[in-house]
Amino acid sequence: MTDPIRRLAALLPAERLLLRPEQLAAYESDALTAYRASPLAVAIPETTDEVVSLVRWCRGERVPFVARGSGTSLSGGSLPVAGGLVIALNRLNRILRLDPALRIAVVEPGVVNLAVTQAAAPHGLHYAPDPSSQSICTIGGNVAFNSGGAHCLKYGMTANHVLGLKAVLATGEIVEWGGAGREFVGPDWCGLFTGNEGLFGIALEITLQLLPRAECFHTVLAGYRTLEQAGDAVSAIVASGLLPGAIEIMDALALEAATAAVHAEYPPGCEAVLIVELEGTREAVACERVALDAIVAASGPVEARPARDAEERLAIWKGRKSAFSAVGRLSPDFIVQDGVVPRRRLGEALRRIGELARAAGLRCANVFHAGDGNLHPLILYNGREAGALERAEELAGKILKLCVAMGGSITGEHGVGVEKREFLPDMFGPDEIACLERIRAAFDPLGIANPGKMFPAGGAPALQHHGLHPLERTGGISRE
Repeated sequence: MTDPIRRLAALLPAERLLLRPEQLAAYESDALTAYRASPLAVAIPETTDEVVSLVRWCRGERVPFVARGSGTSLSGGSLPVAGGLVIALNRLNRILRLDPALRIAVVEPGVVNLAVTQAAAPHGLHYAPDPSSQSICTIGGNVAFNSGGAHCLKYGMTANHVLGLKAVLATGEIVEWGGAGREFVGPDWCGLFTGNEGLFGIALEITLQLLPRAECFHTVLAGYRTLEQAGDAVSAIVASGLLPGAIEIMDALALEAATAAVHAEYPPGCEAVLIVELEGTREAVACERVALDAIVAASGPVEARPARDAEERLAIWKGRKSAFSAVGRLSPDFIVQDGVVPRRRLGEALRRIGELARAAGLRCANVFHAGDGNLHPLILYNGREAGALERAEELAGKILKLCVAMGGSITGEHGVGVEKREFLPDMFGPDEIACLERIRAAFDPLGIANPGKMFPAGGAPALQHHGLHPLERTGGISRE
């Protein structure tokens, strides 16, 4: 055992420091399984003091570290660094405080997203951001990637619900920002930290805003003959001035997968379905549903089916929430993309994605948050076929470039991570990227926090210290 490892082993009980290859195997990848790397070790802290000690050890030894929750990142955001430390935060899973009067919850980073709403439900409250993986993803990961979800159109992203943060920066410094309310003076440090993709440090305690649960819901599922029709219906709904809680679209392949997985029922013969959900007071929903039903009827659906009760509403959302994982029934492998286009160009974007997929000879299922133009094309391929992954990645890249060309973004909520870092220059110029790098360096001068992510090329000082090189697909970061 080397001296650095001996000093690391002194920070945790032996059973919470994983060093053997068979123990490390489960942490070699996150949900973007095309990329793998074996870390030096995996540390499993149970207290915030232990997390701070681990970060300070990394700083002292110049060892890169990656914070990890449930590993649901679809951009390789929690991929380990070869020769680095993984700090697994799942055991920091306590809700430290829930105050119904102030409508806040103070949680540790390993708390599962859905658990916050479950704890708040007896008080008539809920936590609004609801990623598809909300039953397993953690708040720490949501903060790192500014996660959204089906209801982000009305309620916003994670950044809109984080009121306060306690964090340990990559320097080992502990900071506290914000508080229990929105009234503060000075820079919005919580807003800057949220979405940093783990490049600044690790959130230790997060103060979340809770919202009253809606009194009434009106959920409509409408089937369309083409994806363009569904996209155009979204534009009409938003242009009308209505602000639904959620607007989602699933195409034929996604419908096929959801039907097989959870026996969801959709109108037959449709190329796409649109899910629109109004929520609020009974009086407001009663008024808005008249306008919504008229817009949907005018958009030419094959069938429009409102949920008759809470059970039918939950069944509609169960099909939508299962779509990502259900696509695994159609293909042994798939890539989930995360581009954004202006809502007015949704129909055009969907048509162009279909053309690109056909030209590549690949199937592409589309599931997306239509209300804010956040596309999630799922590119299906068979990784056992020579060149299949490369063709899928090439198609994914063309889709991202299409989004940027339409005035959109390479990411809406999954982050840049490893997967999309080479596309950052398509969105930003050299001066802008240099500014981003300077901001990162202000929080992490050594570049030891989640290195190899977001930025397109070049190694941070910690990588140079260890003789490590930028990540390569399927090979991870290699040691010379």
